[in-house]
Amino acid sequence: MRIPAHSVCTAIRDDIIAGVHERGGRLTEEVLARRYGVSRVPVREALRTLEAEGFVVTRRHAGACVAEPTEQEAADLLEMRTLLEPLGAGRAAQRRTEAHLKVLRGLVRLGQERARRGTSEDLRSLGGWFHETLAQACGSPSLTAMLTQLRHKIAWMYAVEAPASPVDAWAEHGAIVDAVARGDGERARALTALHTERTTAAHRLRIPRAAERVRTSQHAVNISGLRH
Repeated sequence: MRIPAHSVCTAIRDDIIAGVHERGGRLTEEVLARRYGVSRVPVREALRTLEAEGFVVTRRHAGACVAEPTEQEAADLLEMRTLLEPLGAGRAAQRRTEAHLKVLRGLVRLGQERARRGTSEDLRSLGGWFHETLAQACGSPSLTAMLTQLRHKIAWMYAVEAPASPVDAWAEHGAIVDAVARGDGERARALTALHTERTTAAHRLRIPRAAERVRTSQHAVNISGLRH
């Protein structure tokens, strides 16, 4: 049975985000095909998609490699998020379906319940599902795709601190859903802008492992020099 390229693409992307494939590391078709148990054809197609998304670059004499975004490029991702997520919420207020509302309300109930109980283990994944569903509710495939790609790349570039008050965070989610349910696009946009601005402060840039090793090595040398 031929495994579709999009499944291979998802697997490689997830491993890049998780740091399995380090930034700057080579991605050879043969090794990837063996790792994911597929032929080289879907791997080749997946690498083309990931290159278009910005996760992979093709280098002369090296072939496909994991991209190495700069700090400015990472900062740009958060800025784009502050612009696009409120836009998506405003559109969702006009275009959502009852099915979208049912899922959003269910996620809010579950998130609020677990936040009150202090069981925060899966609150992050619930938050991800919430924002993914909100993006789908905007009724624009292109905007949904952009928001999805932004979430993937931000997860790759940043670690996110848990909110100081998960209950308050899920109350904000609930207020956004209420605005979407009433068809109040301006309020949905404004509430999402405030929520996005608040959560942006919790993002901490990830240091690639290779850079961390260099930094640690330099730190050790400096300490050694002081001891002498």
